[in-house]
Amino acid sequence: MNRLYSLGHLTALSCPPPELVRIAAAAGYDFVSPRIIPFGEPSYDLAKDKAMLRATKSALADTGLSVLDVELARILPDLDPETYVPAFEAAAELGAKYMTSSIWTPDAGFAAATLARMCELATSCGLAICIEYLPFVPIAAFTDQLDIIRKADRSNCGLLVDAMFTGPNGIDFADLATLPANLIHYVQLCDGPKQLPPLGTPSMFEVVRGGRLYLGEGEIDLPGLLARLPPVPCSLEVPHAGRIAELGALEHARRSLAAARRFAAAHPEL
Repeated sequence: MNRLYSLGHLTALSCPPPELVRIAAAAGYDFVSPRIIPFGEPSYDLAKDKAMLRATKSALADTGLSVLDVELARILPDLDPETYVPAFEAAAELGAKYMTSSIWTPDAGFAAATLARMCELATSCGLAICIEYLPFVPIAAFTDQLDIIRKADRSNCGLLVDAMFTGPNGIDFADLATLPANLIHYVQLCDGPKQLPPLGTPSMFEVVRGGRLYLGEGEIDLPGLLARLPPVPCSLEVPHAGRIAELGALEHARRSLAAARRFAAAHPEL
């Protein structure tokens, strides 16, 4: 199967969006997935930083690359969804198809209502909101997060699966096999240990944020995962602090993509 690949911003988070676009293009990716809503790390708030927004659009125009998704519109306690409208508009300017979200409130009813409103606001920007399953947030069970998506009941609402949080670390493959194909628009891929350190601990975040492996290097059951997913684009989210320091962002991005293509060639049935 000829899969399409996007460069996830977490793979090279120190690179601002315009640089990330040019790295993705130089490395041979089909898409790019920038983080445009700040999340406590390098802040690339494209809704406020109009100069950076223009530079990102110029990089996209120069390279011919497209944006797959942007991050990260978290559903937080007491969130007013209207606060994300400028980010949705910035995403639309970039031509993004999807806005990644995640649920960080313990109130399932509030989460469902907020998600529904976010989807309504995103509609005019041509965006779908995709909830990334995370196993270390207040509502940690996959079935409970899936129930929130279902209760939101919006046609532009989807589910995002991150390979790191499947199998023993999150989503059971049997649950994936029962989902409608149109619920999943893209997937985040990496490799890593079969069993993460205890969820929510500093050791876990060291792996998740700075120790992910190229596809085929680790113990995640990637063939089992992809066999249960539709043939959607793959965002390669492979942050590795040591490799970035040794190789630089461009070479690390290239090797991430090369490994993904080798993996795909070894598993043509996927």
